[in-house]
Amino acid sequence: MQSALNRALVLCFLGLLLWAGSTHADFCRNNLPASNPDGVYVDNGNGTVTDTRTGLIWKQCAEGLSGGSCGAGSALTFSWFDALSHAESSTFAGHNDWRLPNVKELSSLIEDCAFSPAINTNLFPNTPNAAFWSGSPASDAFGPYYVVFFDGIVETEWFESEFRVRLVREVM
Repeated sequence: MQSALNRALVLCFLGLLLWAGSTHADFCRNNLPASNPDGVYVDNGNGTVTDTRTGLIWKQCAEGLSGGSCGAGSALTFSWFDALSHAESSTFAGHNDWRLPNVKELSSLIEDCAFSPAINTNLFPNTPNAAFWSGSPASDAFGPYYVVFFDGIVETEWFESEFRVRLVREVM
C-alpha cells in the first residue's frame, strides 16, 4: 500500500513538472491556447520586445536584471514615486522615453493560462513572482495599481510600498 502511494505521489510530481514546463509555450494548462503566445511579440535583439497587438515596446528584464535570460543581477524594488523617477531617467537601448505602463498595458502581459509567473517567460525570462507597479493611480486615492505576476492579480497599494518595475515605451 505504501509503495503504491509513493508511486502515485512521484507520478503526480512528475506530471506537475511536465505541466509547469509547458505553461509558457503556445499552449498552456489543459491544452488551452496561450493568451500571449510567442507569435504576438517581436524580439528586437536589444533587450526589448515589441507587442504587435499594441505597438508597445517592453523592456524584457525587470529593472535590476540583465542579460539574454535576465539572469544577471537582482530585481530592484521601488516606491511608486521612485519608480516613476527611475523610468523617466532610463536611457536603456538608446531611448529616453521609457515610462511605467498604465494598468491596462501592464495587465496585457498577463498569461491567462500560466502562473508562477503568469507571463510568457520565453520573451520575458526570469520574471519574478512578485508585484510590479503600474503608472496608474487608483481613483480612490488609496494608491496606484500594481500587477502580481505570480497569478495575474491586479490590486492597489500605498505609494510607499516597494514593488518591482518593468518599463515600456511607444513605437516612434
